[in-house]
Amino acid sequence: VGSRIRPHGRWRFELAGEANHAGTTRLADRRDPMITLAAVITEARRAAENAGCVATVGKVSVRPNGVNAIPSAVTAWLDARGDDPAAVASMVTAVGVAAGTAGVEESYSGATAFHTALIQRCSRLLGAPVLATGAGHDAGVVASAGVPATMLFVRNPTGVSHSPKEYAEAADCEAGVRALATVAGDLLTV
Repeated sequence: VGSRIRPHGRWRFELAGEANHAGTTRLADRRDPMITLAAVITEARRAAENAGCVATVGKVSVRPNGVNAIPSAVTAWLDARGDDPAAVASMVTAVGVAAGTAGVEESYSGATAFHTALIQRCSRLLGAPVLATGAGHDAGVVASAGVPATMLFVRNPTGVSHSPKEYAEAADCEAGVRALATVAGDLLTV
């Protein structure tokens, strides 16, 4: 049973360099933003570990994006999540120092709490544990609009998400449907 969605946000970092030929430009003469990108990715991991958060640089745009060209610019997007908004902010600041520029916040959502009475009712009815989630869900949008909401999680034996390895056994899916039917039936008796 879901208790809340942890705070999460996305920041964009613009890393400047100077385009030049990969074969004729000496290493000492290069202004390669990919080197800065490597520092950004490394710092995101280090800062996340230190802050008790998670961070991912999962999207990058390289210009001009040629194998034989030193890039002129790189745009990198940082996804940062954690229970403590101050820890997330500290982590993003540390990444900005590594980037040599502050990240531009593209989105940020604080913690989204689900409906306490509904959480307790579902947990009691199903004998299921109550867990927070680090992933955003439509239930968070519904809860933010003031509609009582929670989530029912189905076991994923791999623990992997957003991957072809993500799956649930048929028995776990059936258990999830039975849990949903039990909760819906209970709510209809009120």
